[in-house]
Amino acid sequence: MLLKRVLLLTLLAQVQTLENGLLRRPPMGWLAWERFRCNTDCDKDPKNCISERLFMEMADRLAQDGWRDLGYVYLNIDDCWIGGRDSTGRLVPDQKRFPNGIAFLADYAHSLGLKLGIYEDLGNFTCMGYPGTTLDKVVQDAQTFAEWKVDMLKLDGCYSTTEERAQGYPKMSAALNATGRPIAFSCSWPAYEGGLPPKVDYKQLANICNLWRNYGDIQDSWSSVLSILDWFTAHQDILQPVAGPGHWNDPDMLLIGNFGLSFEQARSQMALWTILAAPLFMSTDLRTISPQSVDILQNVLMIKINQDPRGIQGRRIIQDTDHIEVFLRPLVNQAFAVVFFSRRTDMPYHYSVSLDQLISNNSTVYEAQDVYTGEIISNLKHSTNVTVTINPSGVVMWYLYPLQKLERSQH
Repeated sequence: MLLKRVLLLTLLAQVQTLENGLLRRPPMGWLAWERFRCNTDCDKDPKNCISERLFMEMADRLAQDGWRDLGYVYLNIDDCWIGGRDSTGRLVPDQKRFPNGIAFLADYAHSLGLKLGIYEDLGNFTCMGYPGTTLDKVVQDAQTFAEWKVDMLKLDGCYSTTEERAQGYPKMSAALNATGRPIAFSCSWPAYEGGLPPKVDYKQLANICNLWRNYGDIQDSWSSVLSILDWFTAHQDILQPVAGPGHWNDPDMLLIGNFGLSFEQARSQMALWTILAAPLFMSTDLRTISPQSVDILQNVLMIKINQDPRGIQGRRIIQDTDHIEVFLRPLVNQAFAVVFFSRRTDMPYHYSVSLDQLISNNSTVYEAQDVYTGEIISNLKHSTNVTVTINPSGVVMWYLYPLQKLERSQH
């Protein structure tokens, strides 16, 4: 009894002081759910079912097609991998679909310079009905994941109560920390409590989780992207201050490369997620992805902005009556990322703006590089008016940096 009490006090102390040193920048990688869902029929669809084969093939693509070298290092399993629990209560993967086990997959990912993420659910069942992590299983499951050499845990919240979540998420955070293995912790807690105070305490979350889902699941459609963006901008005064190195708001996966977005909409999601300092988790088939989608996802300047070490989440600063919105994100070295976003559906729109409308430093001359085209606009002063042409449902994105500072650094 004394030992149990000491362990409990230790876990509680760790909850209050959690800083695992992980995810100082938004995580990047690949996640199975949006594209492959809970397809477990490996007899009829062996290439696309949730299985060891699928994750090994995606790992190969991440390593060989340039993704890993750009920062897409997480290979994340989602729901439907679990086969049950053994006689000691330990989780085991489905033996037919994961014949070599999760530790084997982790070793395979690590051999390619990748990290492995896994999924569980704080409740009696996962969202798709597989065995969940009840409160009495939290410590055991954390130890199992650590023994498998897993690098990230996404803990969902289906089939749990508010009270169970209030106990379970801090308990899992402490249990992961206590294993001694660095395991990034992705929480779905706020999404199940409406995403807003007073039900959600973001100060507490930042001490417990490395990233968290605030809102509902993304679906493969433009309307879904817009619904998430609308929620994030409506509540940006709450959400923006709580994001930063080690703890991120997560608007959910990138749809780029799937079926629901046009070319312009795909470019828009990438730019908007980047301005929000969001995790960049692709969920598409990397074996068949189009060159056009690869170009969007592998945009080097876009990734540099997303991974900016300040980790400041951007904000919407202008909502124009002509259905144009402007987002701004401060970056290192007095630079900024700017996204001009069109909600119009008719034709390209010519939008005029001056630096005075974007930033307040009246003495600095800036240069803007178009993130997608590479075009440079030089000698931007605060009174200078610039016109950008934004396609319907599209964006123009700038990397805006002080020209004077750039010139000084070259001497």
